[in-house]
Parts: sequence; structure tokens; C-alpha cells
Amino acid sequence: MRTLSKSKLIAFRQCPKRLWLEVHSPTLRADSAATQASFASGHAIGDIARALYDPYGRGALIDVAGEGFDAALKRSQTLLEHTAQPVFEAGFRAAGAIAFADVMLPCKGRSGRGRQWRMVEVKSSTSVKDYHRDDAAIQAFVAQEAGVKLAQIAIAHVNAEWVYPGGDDYRGLLLEHDVTEDAFARREEVRQWLADAQTVVAKRKAPALTTGAHCESPFACGFIGHCRSSEAQATHPVQWLPRPTGKLRAHIDAHAVTEMADVPDALLNEQQRRVKQATLTARPIFDQKAARAALSPHRLPAYFLDFETISYVIPRWAGTRPYEQIPFQFSLHRLSRTGKLQAAGSLDLSGDDPRESFTQALLAACGERGPIFVYNAGFESARIGALAQRFPGAAPALEALRERLVDLLPIAREHYYHPSQQGSWSIKAVLPALCPDLDYDDLDGVQDGGAAMDAYLEATHPATTPDRKAEIERQLRAYCALDTYGLARLWAAFTGSTITD
Repeated sequence: MRTLSKSKLIAFRQCPKRLWLEVHSPTLRADSAATQASFASGHAIGDIARALYDPYGRGALIDVAGEGFDAALKRSQTLLEHTAQPVFEAGFRAAGAIAFADVMLPCKGRSGRGRQWRMVEVKSSTSVKDYHRDDAAIQAFVAQEAGVKLAQIAIAHVNAEWVYPGGDDYRGLLLEHDVTEDAFARREEVRQWLADAQTVVAKRKAPALTTGAHCESPFACGFIGHCRSSEAQATHPVQWLPRPTGKLRAHIDAHAVTEMADVPDALLNEQQRRVKQATLTARPIFDQKAARAALSPHRLPAYFLDFETISYVIPRWAGTRPYEQIPFQFSLHRLSRTGKLQAAGSLDLSGDDPRESFTQALLAACGERGPIFVYNAGFESARIGALAQRFPGAAPALEALRERLVDLLPIAREHYYHPSQQGSWSIKAVLPALCPDLDYDDLDGVQDGGAAMDAYLEATHPATTPDRKAEIERQLRAYCALDTYGLARLWAAFTGSTITD
């Protein structure tokens, strides 16, 4: 019998095939950038949790990577039996499973007799998820089976409403939810998970399961590419239909529909029918007359605007919240009444709070009148609103700017679709389709928002050399400028206008 980690049991809960692959073919796993970023956030929160739960540094940290499993488990047992201080990453092995607890805090037992332990599992999310409760149940089961005197277990998660006061004071960053009753009540349930997981792992071949919605929930599975490679691929995947809900979703699931051609038109809304028609005929749909009419109220001169932001799970600057999107760059193109296009922008890679300099540069660049075209206006609007709250003196000007925003995304959704979009109306799907000479793949380095965040983190890291920082700055400026130049080109295509660089 193998010893299965908590993460392996959580993988089993998502998909038995995933567990089998985790054990027998781990090299086939390819985690996405978003998954890797989630891992990094978890590590960062773990570091802060140790400081919060052990402010005087009297606790002990188990380093399984440095000590090895057997030594780490032995030291964990010794500490839990003899110490009265917090223990972090304490390990337990029992009943064919192994687990490591984020935080173990000494406490009095419910009877008031003797020292027992309170376990806290720390999560980087902003709420308690169902799989967190599974996680806690597994942790409690393995600890109790290993003989740990466990009195309570809680889940601590990030408080999204908390505002960092500065000075490395992170008290209030985490919120706790007691899950003792639920976790302890599921002991036999967890025991059955273990038995079933051991049965799966013992098989010579992976379970014959097909890909589906479970591949993305509650986590994006790193084996999805491998699994899909062995399946027959749809010529026109039904997943390209936008927002399949209600009766359409039920029909797809009930009949295991994979091809768009097999979906009855009666179940489709107007937008979905356009996608199906364009896809099956391999011909784009473009109602330029309607697009031009929708944009006709907005006269030149006009502006085209895009933001780049950075988000920290652990706030870096006073007055910011966990996961708050902080703008550090904007690109702007101004289109004159004569059709001449001029570029402007701002980029702060100092590592200091960029919001004040960003606000000043933005207001100076956008003037006082004229439409400001964006793509998915909710994003820029929310960032501008947050800046208005942060800088009350600039609030009237910022609110006036926000009222000038005009969203090109609804125009694209309602009046344009190219088969190459594959169900997406992101600017990175629409722009190369409508303006084939513009393609984000032609950019060097930074090609999307996630890469822009990574580039910012690298550029502001103290170890980054000046030459590398200069190269990152060039890449960020080129990427953001393509966004706004692309917006100008989309506007020109929608209105049948001509622009000159």
C-alpha cells in the first residue's frame, strides 16, 4: 500500500484518473501560469501566517525538504508531545496517508484537562471553499489516526476587505472559520476516500475517464493536455459556443455533444447562432453598418486607452487591499479630427506605490473632452473609481474621465465574429481576425496581461540588473501600445474610417 499525501487525495476527489497520473506519470503534468501563480500566493501567505501566529518567533518550523520525511515526521511527533509553542508544517503519517499542517497551536482540551492542539489550515483564497472543507477533514483524520490530541481545526483565508496600514503590520489579513464539527464528523468518509484512492493507484492502467467540466473544477488539472491528446478531437468543438447555460447546457451534458453542428438551433440564442453559422461556413460575420451606427454619436477627437495592473495577495503599499488591481502603466493613442494618431503613456517600474504618478499622468494625457475608447470598460472604470477614492482632490476629474469611457467590446460582440475567434471576444482574438497585420504573437517577451504582471515583478525586484530592467520596460511599452493602437484600428474597421500614424 502506498502512502498518499493530502494533495493526492484532493486530486482523487477531483478525478480518479488525475490521481493515477499524479502517482504513475507525474512528468506528464503541465501546470498553467495561473496555477503556478496560485502556488506562489500560497507560499507567501504561509510566510505571513507564521509571523501572525508566532509574533515572538518562539515556534518551530518543520522543513521536510531539508530534513527528509522520516526525520520531519519524527521531529513533529516530539514537538507535539513535549513543546508548548506553535509548530508549523508539522507532519503526520497514519492509515496509508501523510499530511502536513500549516499551523499547530497548543490549547486546552474541551474538558479543560491537559494540553491539546488547534490546527489552522491557511488558504490564499478570499473565502472558504468546499474543497477546503475536504482538505480540513483529511488533515484532521490523519492527525487523529497518528495519535495527535487534536481539539479544534480552523480554516484561515484572506480578508479581501482588509486595508494594509503599512509598516509590515499584517494583523487582520487573515480570517478564521472553525470547521471542527464538520471535519471530525467526516472521519469515516475520509477513510473510504483513502480505500478507494488506494484501489485506483493499484491499477495497472489509468481509469478510462474522458475530459469534461471536472477538469477545471475546483482546479485546472495539469494533465488535461495529455488526456485530450488521446481523445478524438471535435472539428468544431461545442465549447466554442459562448455561455452555454440552461437548456443548452443540459442538452450538451445529457447527450455528450462535442460537435457544434449537432446542437439544435432552437436551443441557441442569437449570438450563439451567429457563432455556429460563422464556424460551420468558415465565413466571418460583420455588420459594419450597424457597428458604424452604434459608434456614430462619439465624435473626434477620440482617445484609446488601456491599463496594466499588478495584484498582490499580500499588499505591498499602505492603503491597498489583498488582490487589489493596482495600475502601474497606461497606453494612450489620441486620434485627431483629421485622422492623425499620436501615442502617449506612462510606466512606473520604481517599485514604489505607482498610483499617484499614474493618476497625474492619466489626467494630463486624456484632456477634458472627447470619447475614451476601451475594451471591456468595467476594468478601466473600476480602476479609475478606486483612484478617485484614494485621491479625493482628483476625484471630480477622474469621475469626469470615467464618464467619457466608451466600450468597444459590446460592438464587437454584437456585430463581428470570425471563425478564428473560437468563441472568444478578447481583443487578442478579435484584433488579429479583423486586422491581420496585427498579432500579439509577434511581440517580443510580453504578450498578455499575465506576462505583463510577471514582467513588472521582475523589473521591480532588487536583483534585476539595469540592462534587464530596460529590456522589460521596452517590452511592456510595446505590449501596452499595441493594445491601444489595436483599439484605434478596431474603431477604424467598425466605422470604415482611415487613420494615419
